[in-house]
Amino acid sequence: MRFELFVALRYLRAKRKQTMVSVVSAISIIGITAGVMALVIALALSTGFREDIQTKIVGATAHVNLLRLDSTPVLDYEQVLQRVENAPGVTGCAPAIFNQVFVASPHRNQGAVLKGVDPKREREISDFFSHITSGDAGALDRAAADNGQEQASRTLENIIIGKEMSRIMGVQIGDTLRIFYPMGHLTPFGMTAAEKSFRVAAIFESGLWDYDANWAYTSLEAARRLFSFPPGSASVLQFKTVDLEDVGQVSDEIRTAAGPGFTTTTWIDLNKPLFSALKLEKLVLFLTISLIVFVASLNIVTTLIMMVMEKQRDIAILTAMGATSRTVMYVFMLQGLIIGLIGTMMGATLGATACWVMDSYRLIHLEAEVYSIPYVPFHLKFWDIALVSGTALLISFLATLYPARNASRLDPVEILRYE
Repeated sequence: MRFELFVALRYLRAKRKQTMVSVVSAISIIGITAGVMALVIALALSTGFREDIQTKIVGATAHVNLLRLDSTPVLDYEQVLQRVENAPGVTGCAPAIFNQVFVASPHRNQGAVLKGVDPKREREISDFFSHITSGDAGALDRAAADNGQEQASRTLENIIIGKEMSRIMGVQIGDTLRIFYPMGHLTPFGMTAAEKSFRVAAIFESGLWDYDANWAYTSLEAARRLFSFPPGSASVLQFKTVDLEDVGQVSDEIRTAAGPGFTTTTWIDLNKPLFSALKLEKLVLFLTISLIVFVASLNIVTTLIMMVMEKQRDIAILTAMGATSRTVMYVFMLQGLIIGLIGTMMGATLGATACWVMDSYRLIHLEAEVYSIPYVPFHLKFWDIALVSGTALLISFLATLYPARNASRLDPVEILRYE
């Protein structure tokens, strides 16, 4: 053991006349523990919100969307897919039709987004069908397989709605919903709304309140007939990519392969305000709660100043025995760092434990209508703990500089003169 560390550890052991120093040291450790623990929990909360919402959004939507610049349907989308599906980074593709509709039930009416999908291809780009909690998960597969006379003779198309929409509108599996599309058909009297009845075949729960309350899914053919789209057309082509974060480059490749007249959007573009706000919130939380560690570090300054006053005679004797000013400085710097290290380790351990308990047992519930998720997730990352621990130790180190420097400048002759 190095001499400086040995002396620092000895000084941390309280004697009867140093009780006040020990109390201040304990307060310093408790303060740093509280600050580090709060920082770990805050960063885990922020990371949990971001990752949970990101996972659910990406699971329910495509990574990249390709659509016409003039917002018209993509005609003969199969030809476009043949040009684009082999673009670098693309792992899956599927056509879809989106439109705002009005949904009516015997109990309540509301606006919604109706999405027409090709079930087989939709499974390549999202995990939507894995979120179906009740009903017939294969209802849209059979609808896609029907054609010709079978389609024309069917009176009710199948539709899959979210759990919250089912609750709000008071419908269950097998009930009928009427879907209205305001811009349906052109007549001599102008545009008239298109109307079609759908049977609720299944109910899904994505975990995001906005999707569960405002989205509905049907087959691609049923959506074409409702929205008067030409055969073999779609409003958007969706793509899944290898790298979730680096979708910008893949998006450019897709747009280039598709040719002129097309544009692309990514999941990052569509949700940029949300994730920018979460990123800013994480930074503000880190800076604000770091003040707790900073305030606790002031107690380290107080502890070391009091220790220097108590140990003036010891410092003078060590210096007379050959200890250099640097050695004396190291003794008090190590003493402060030990206090900071103990507080940091305790705070990180308690914070990690609290995050695990709260995330595993979902102890904090939320209003899903406001926050989109039903509980507070805590996702702890190694780099977050490393950042918090490093920050706490750096602040503790800086707090030792002033008192350690003063200790190293004490004149042993003047001290021993009055002993």
